[in-house]
Amino acid sequence: MNPTSFRPRRRAVVAAAAALPLVGLAACSSDTGDGPDLGGGADGGSDGGGEGSAFADVIASGPVAADDAVAGSAWATAIKEKDQLIRGGTVANQVFSLASTTGGQPTGFDAGITQLLAKYILGEGGEEKVEYIDTTVETRETLVQNGTVDCVIATYSITPERLEVIDFAGPYYLSGTAIQVRTEDAETVAGPEDLTGKNLVTQANSTGIQAIEEFVTDPGDVQTLPDNESCVAALKQGRADAYVLDQGVLLGNSAADPEVTVVGEPFVDDPYGVGLAKDAEGAVDFVNAFLQEIIDSGAWEKLWTATIGEVMDTEAPEPPVPGELPS
Repeated sequence: MNPTSFRPRRRAVVAAAAALPLVGLAACSSDTGDGPDLGGGADGGSDGGGEGSAFADVIASGPVAADDAVAGSAWATAIKEKDQLIRGGTVANQVFSLASTTGGQPTGFDAGITQLLAKYILGEGGEEKVEYIDTTVETRETLVQNGTVDCVIATYSITPERLEVIDFAGPYYLSGTAIQVRTEDAETVAGPEDLTGKNLVTQANSTGIQAIEEFVTDPGDVQTLPDNESCVAALKQGRADAYVLDQGVLLGNSAADPEVTVVGEPFVDDPYGVGLAKDAEGAVDFVNAFLQEIIDSGAWEKLWTATIGEVMDTEAPEPPVPGELPS
């Protein structure tokens, strides 16, 4: 089945595409998992976040919840009883969650939040008791709703539409919709105003669709593809001039592949949250309390420095306030 491609009229709604089979793109897609492990920080370099790295130090210093705090949440109690946290997400994003090439735990900001949460619930060593289930933008809500995963931590933007079907704890990070181009074209695009007439690509069922609709005047053809690798492939192959999506995902692409570059600043706010089932009793309050504890202890800032801070030339931002959701 082919992806949807069309030329929308001004401010037209960008339609979602049908799923594109990955087999046709496998040989030329840009898999963000191909680069070296990120998360070692200044002490560990690109050592995969192993023992002695800044990333590993953050996880090692993570808090453990009091027994009564776990007992007060049916969601956390169920995780502790099975002695495992099942997280939906990805392990193919260089900056946020990347599978280790050396046999260790995944590294990155989302991976760190996941492992800190697992340790918080399961105690010392809990960071190693995580099962990582792959999700896409089209499957996340379903896997949360049907109980396949305990939570989704996956550069998952909190939106009013998603809040209608699942709950969110957080936000735990404030990102934004941004633009990625081929590195050779980086000087020609600085913001959405430069995308007029250009062919664009974004992921189906993502916040990039609405961003294009609201901020890009008279784009050329707009494609929506099922996953990040397909979108990067379309960009690199010249089938799209720019890739519009959340900055967190795009930064991971640039860290792994010098042929693509993030340009300009985010032009739509994207607060990341922890996706939870609406019937997960006590989950939101418990996870928000966990997030507040790692913020207050300084672990959040140290995790940012060891991961996102490796690819952004800025100081660590102020963390968001857990529980302040968009309306």
